[in-house]
Amino acid sequence: MAADQDPIPREALPPRWGLAELRDDRFIYRHSRPPIELIAETTIADRSHPGLGICRCWELRYRFFLADRAITESIGRVSTQRAAVDGLLECMHRIHDTVSAADDALEVGQVLDSVSLSDLVPDGLPASSE
Repeated sequence: MAADQDPIPREALPPRWGLAELRDDRFIYRHSRPPIELIAETTIADRSHPGLGICRCWELRYRFFLADRAITESIGRVSTQRAAVDGLLECMHRIHDTVSAADDALEVGQVLDSVSLSDLVPDGLPASSE
Protein backbone atom coordinates (compact mmCIF):
# COMPACT_ATOMS: atom_id res chain seq x y z
CA MET A 1 0.00 0.00 0.00
CA ALA A 2 1.33 3.44 -0.87
CA ALA A 3 2.12 5.68 2.10
CA ASP A 4 -0.40 8.30 0.99
CA GLN A 5 -3.19 5.80 0.27
CA ASP A 6 -5.85 4.96 2.86
CA PRO A 7 -5.93 1.25 3.77
CA ILE A 8 -9.70 1.24 3.11
CA PRO A 9 -11.01 3.55 0.37
CA ARG A 10 -13.59 6.06 1.62
CA GLU A 11 -16.28 4.71 -0.69
CA ALA A 12 -15.92 1.25 0.92
CA LEU A 13 -16.47 2.54 4.46
CA PRO A 14 -19.86 2.21 6.14
CA PRO A 15 -21.55 5.52 7.07
CA ARG A 16 -19.95 7.63 9.82
CA TRP A 17 -16.58 5.82 9.75
CA GLY A 18 -13.37 7.63 8.88
CA LEU A 19 -9.61 7.26 9.04
CA ALA A 20 -8.25 8.78 12.26
CA GLU A 21 -4.56 7.80 12.06
CA LEU A 22 -2.28 6.28 9.43
CA ARG A 23 1.29 5.09 9.94
CA ASP A 24 3.30 2.28 8.38
CA ASP A 25 2.73 0.02 11.38
CA ARG A 26 -0.68 1.23 12.59
CA PHE A 27 -3.98 2.58 11.36
CA ILE A 28 -7.09 3.61 13.24
CA TYR A 29 -10.65 4.12 12.05
CA ARG A 30 -13.10 6.10 14.15
CA HIS A 31 -16.87 6.20 14.49
CA SER A 32 -18.50 9.00 16.47
CA ARG A 33 -21.83 7.40 17.55
CA PRO A 34 -21.20 5.04 19.21
CA PRO A 35 -17.80 6.51 20.08
CA ILE A 36 -15.45 3.72 19.06
CA GLU A 37 -12.10 3.24 17.34
CA LEU A 38 -10.94 0.16 15.47
CA ILE A 39 -7.16 -0.24 15.56
CA ALA A 40 -4.81 -2.39 13.49
CA GLU A 41 -1.18 -2.41 14.64
CA THR A 42 1.83 -4.59 13.97
CA THR A 43 3.17 -6.55 16.90
CA ILE A 44 5.57 -9.42 17.46
CA ALA A 45 4.12 -12.82 16.67
CA ASP A 46 5.11 -14.26 20.04
CA ARG A 47 2.42 -16.96 20.04
CA SER A 48 2.94 -18.28 16.52
CA HIS A 49 4.58 -21.60 15.75
CA PRO A 50 8.34 -21.07 15.13
CA GLY A 51 8.18 -23.27 12.03
CA LEU A 52 5.93 -20.75 10.32
CA GLY A 53 8.67 -18.13 10.28
CA ILE A 54 6.31 -15.30 11.22
CA CYS A 55 8.01 -12.66 13.33
CA ARG A 56 5.39 -9.88 12.99
CA CYS A 57 1.62 -9.94 12.78
CA TRP A 58 -1.25 -7.46 12.95
CA GLU A 59 -3.30 -7.15 16.11
CA LEU A 60 -6.84 -5.83 15.81
CA ARG A 61 -8.32 -4.00 18.78
CA TYR A 62 -11.25 -1.76 19.55
CA ARG A 63 -11.37 1.17 21.91
CA PHE A 64 -14.56 2.65 23.28
CA PHE A 65 -15.00 5.70 25.39
CA LEU A 66 -16.97 5.98 28.60
CA ALA A 67 -17.41 9.37 30.29
CA ASP A 68 -13.88 9.88 31.59
CA ARG A 69 -11.94 6.85 30.33
CA ALA A 70 -11.09 4.78 27.29
CA ILE A 71 -11.24 0.99 27.34
CA THR A 72 -9.28 -1.05 24.81
CA GLU A 73 -10.03 -4.71 24.04
CA SER A 74 -8.40 -7.16 21.65
CA ILE A 75 -10.33 -8.57 18.70
CA GLY A 76 -7.58 -10.89 17.51
CA ARG A 77 -4.46 -11.26 15.39
CA VAL A 78 -3.95 -11.86 11.69
CA SER A 79 -0.81 -12.52 9.70
CA THR A 80 -1.03 -9.89 6.95
CA GLN A 81 -1.94 -6.26 6.50
CA ARG A 82 -4.57 -7.26 3.92
CA ALA A 83 -6.23 -9.52 6.51
CA ALA A 84 -6.09 -6.63 9.03
CA VAL A 85 -7.85 -4.32 6.56
CA ASP A 86 -10.47 -6.98 5.78
CA GLY A 87 -10.96 -7.68 9.48
CA LEU A 88 -11.49 -4.01 10.37
CA LEU A 89 -13.90 -3.57 7.49
CA GLU A 90 -15.89 -6.60 8.64
CA CYS A 91 -16.00 -5.16 12.18
CA MET A 92 -17.22 -1.81 10.85
CA HIS A 93 -20.01 -3.45 8.87
CA ARG A 94 -21.08 -5.58 11.83
CA ILE A 95 -21.25 -2.54 14.10
CA HIS A 96 -23.13 -0.52 11.48
CA ASP A 97 -25.61 -3.35 10.79
CA THR A 98 -26.35 -4.43 14.36
CA VAL A 99 -25.59 -1.80 17.01
CA SER A 100 -28.61 0.37 17.56
CA ALA A 101 -27.86 2.23 20.80
CA ALA A 102 -25.49 5.13 20.38
CA ASP A 103 -23.61 4.43 23.59
CA ASP A 104 -23.98 0.70 24.27
CA ALA A 105 -20.37 -0.46 24.72
CA LEU A 106 -21.52 -3.90 25.88
CA GLU A 107 -23.43 -4.47 22.64
CA VAL A 108 -20.41 -3.34 20.58
CA GLY A 109 -18.22 -5.82 22.46
CA GLN A 110 -20.67 -8.67 21.84
CA VAL A 111 -20.85 -7.84 18.14
CA LEU A 112 -17.07 -7.74 17.78
CA ASP A 113 -16.67 -11.00 19.72
CA SER A 114 -18.74 -12.65 16.97
CA VAL A 115 -16.33 -11.62 14.18
CA SER A 116 -14.34 -14.64 13.03
CA LEU A 117 -10.89 -13.66 11.86
CA SER A 118 -10.30 -17.25 10.74
CA ASP A 119 -12.69 -16.50 7.88
CA LEU A 120 -9.94 -14.24 6.50
CA VAL A 121 -7.56 -17.18 6.03
CA PRO A 122 -7.58 -18.55 2.46
CA ASP A 123 -9.13 -22.02 2.08
CA GLY A 124 -6.20 -23.32 0.06
CA LEU A 125 -3.67 -22.53 -2.57
CA PRO A 126 -4.89 -20.64 -5.63
CA ALA A 127 -5.59 -22.82 -8.63
CA SER A 128 -2.61 -23.06 -10.91
CA SER A 129 -2.94 -22.28 -14.58
CA GLU A 130 -1.25 -25.18 -16.35
